[in-house]
Amino acid sequence: MKKNNQKLGLWETVSIAVGTMIGAGIFSILGVGAQICHNNLYIAFAIAALVSLSVAYSYAKLGAVYVSNAGPIEFILRGIGDNAVTGTLSILMWFSYVISISLFAKAFAGYFLALFHLPLTPLLIGIIEVLVVAFFTALNFFGSKAVGKAEFWIVLIKLSILLSFVVLGIWSIKPEFLKPLFSSKDIINTFSAAAVLFLTYMGFGLITNASENIENPKETVPKAIYLSILIVAFVYISVAVTALGNLGVEGLIKAKEYALAEAAKPFLGEIGFTLVAIGALFSTSSAINATLYGGANVAYVLAKKGHLPEIFERKVWFQEPEGLYITAILSVLFALFFDLNGISSLISFVFLVIYLFVIFSHYRLLGKVEGKKVWVIFNFIVIFSVFLVLVMYQWKTQKDSFYTSFGVVIVSFIFENIYRSITHRQIKERNIKEPFSLGKRIFKFLKI
Repeated sequence: MKKNNQKLGLWETVSIAVGTMIGAGIFSILGVGAQICHNNLYIAFAIAALVSLSVAYSYAKLGAVYVSNAGPIEFILRGIGDNAVTGTLSILMWFSYVISISLFAKAFAGYFLALFHLPLTPLLIGIIEVLVVAFFTALNFFGSKAVGKAEFWIVLIKLSILLSFVVLGIWSIKPEFLKPLFSSKDIINTFSAAAVLFLTYMGFGLITNASENIENPKETVPKAIYLSILIVAFVYISVAVTALGNLGVEGLIKAKEYALAEAAKPFLGEIGFTLVAIGALFSTSSAINATLYGGANVAYVLAKKGHLPEIFERKVWFQEPEGLYITAILSVLFALFFDLNGISSLISFVFLVIYLFVIFSHYRLLGKVEGKKVWVIFNFIVIFSVFLVLVMYQWKTQKDSFYTSFGVVIVSFIFENIYRSITHRQIKERNIKEPFSLGKRIFKFLKI
């Protein structure tokens, strides 16, 4: 057993989650949110934060008891057992990382081309998307200690840029750009935007993945989850207010692919545009690398073998090398065939499905796990309502995303049943004999 002073404390744990959440999302879909709900952008971010807290309740209670780097799949396995549904959700968890990489690649392409004043044509965007994913795929295959050590500076740079953006830009805000809209259509659009922007808060789940290496997890995990969401919500809402207040809805929508950089122009000019664009490139490249490194590989092994590798390192890809290639190829395909809005709604759809089963599992585990039944039921209703709002939004505005979302679930379920019948693969609960050092490795990797 490691001594407590070698484990992650509260603020170290919060730093991991905040560094993960305040990533490429805020750079990539700010314009998407403005396009959906216009002046109510900052309100949509606030609603998304409240929705995240509904999910966080179950994560906090379950994560304090079940310490496993399988994260939500461990919770679902404990709640509903090993069956085709659990296997399907493990595939969907891997798939969520695939789509996330495509979102980061598309955001990287938008800011890269804008920074060098190149036209945002489909051909150039596609070329950049392919190249950036290929670069980090090669990096993950061969390994790179330098990139891991650089993560601390990447996190520091993006946080510094965002805070500077808010502090410097708040003085030139035009109040008329922030006037909220309260018509029935605007209210519906605001909730639709919140359902899409919800994905920018999803990094809090990393805390439960590191719970085995957190000091006093029963108390620290819940506190860290709630604190990280509140801190990130403050940053997101501040950035949304500053960007919207300086550029207005039309300006954000026009520069959707590089909205945050364009929003810096009114008060910082071209220097501000360049600074934010560079920060976005740092952030999106970091997100691609970290997602390949820390998420997709482990999730792929879980979906394939039914258990997680003992060692959370890049060499996992050498055990299952096809996973790296499949992940990279699918990520590129989604980046090429879907726009930012479509990719964002796809990610939210997949995560909402997983979250519904996490909350349902929490309900079934009440008695073994702390929590009030009334709150669990209420939270389930909240998340299910958000899920319905997102589905209706997809149906009305993004038929391709609507069909793809349900198609992915159906195909995953069919594949899981066939794969399970052929291989007899089972999803296994983690039997903890000694503390697993995932949390410490993540902390060391991020150097926060």
